Amino acid sequence: MIEVKFYNRKDCHLCEQTQADLASIQTEVPHQLTVIDIDENPKLQQAYGSVIPVVEVGPYRLQAPFTFQDLQITLKAAQLNIQQNQAIDEAIQKGDFPLELGWSKVDRFSYWISRHYLAFFNTLIGIYLGLSFLAPVLQKIGAKGPANILYTGYSVVCHQLAYRSWFLFGEQPAYPTASAGLKGWKTYETMTGLDPETATGLWDARGFRGNEQMGYKVALCERDVAIYATMLLFGLIFAFLRGRYPHIRPIPWFIWVLLGMVPIGLDGGTQLLSQFFPQVHKLIPYRESTPFLRTLTGALFGIFTAWFGYPYVEESMSDTRTYMQRRLERLKKNQITKNMEAGD
Repeated sequence: MIEVKFYNRKDCHLCEQTQADLASIQTEVPHQLTVIDIDENPKLQQAYGSVIPVVEVGPYRLQAPFTFQDLQITLKAAQLNIQQNQAIDEAIQKGDFPLELGWSKVDRFSYWISRHYLAFFNTLIGIYLGLSFLAPVLQKIGAKGPANILYTGYSVVCHQLAYRSWFLFGEQPAYPTASAGLKGWKTYETMTGLDPETATGLWDARGFRGNEQMGYKVALCERDVAIYATMLLFGLIFAFLRGRYPHIRPIPWFIWVLLGMVPIGLDGGTQLLSQFFPQVHKLIPYRESTPFLRTLTGALFGIFTAWFGYPYVEESMSDTRTYMQRRLERLKKNQITKNMEAGD
């Protein structure tokens, strides 16, 4: 019989409905129900106060809102999982332990990645972002060969337009075009003598890496730097908090779209349309975004994308960890049994 933990509180209509639904499923899926009032425990109140009712069945967890069908499917899945585990245990006891249940290299990797995926992701993003800043450092110290490799590699994934990039070791952190309308900033045209609005202007800006006076540009544009920096920041915060608050919920998809995608779409989209499609100037005047707007919209996209995606990944990895841990325990038990029989 499966064990069901039901977290609720008094005067909760959804909790009452869920308890009634559990009772109606009892005949179809027999289970032992443990009802827990979260208001009797401050930690439970903090963890579940905004998501009750919550139903936990083995490795599965449901939290409001969910339907009767969700509840039914979850209990049946837990029941099937127990039956499969019992069948494996019986096979172990009979000595009919199948070879495919061994702990392969793929199993070892799956278990490792389920435990360390966040550190893996954060490391990859950190390296990716860090190497883009290494390029201007190498250019500054005269290591043009390695710098060229980095600039060329990042050019595949980023436009690298100099007037939309950050610069290190120069007079300003950025050199926007005159059309950006930033007072007090030396413009890209003034500093380079290049005109970004000519036929070859984009290629000139893409290939220009800097000089001793201006400094040298980062291999990723301002917007990309903001995206990956905030994703990394969120990943580090998420890694710190998930042990203390294991049920961090993803933001709703419409919040991700509204706050993450719409601002970056408007800023980049209107800029693109106004510069390359003169016929829309009656609706969208010619405009060039600013370092601040690129950074802000990129940061919003990065942080809300991570907030939307990481909790889902964590939920999936948590299920994988639980499954692999139980499987490893069964394998260890089988090995111990074999060792004991060999000793006899």
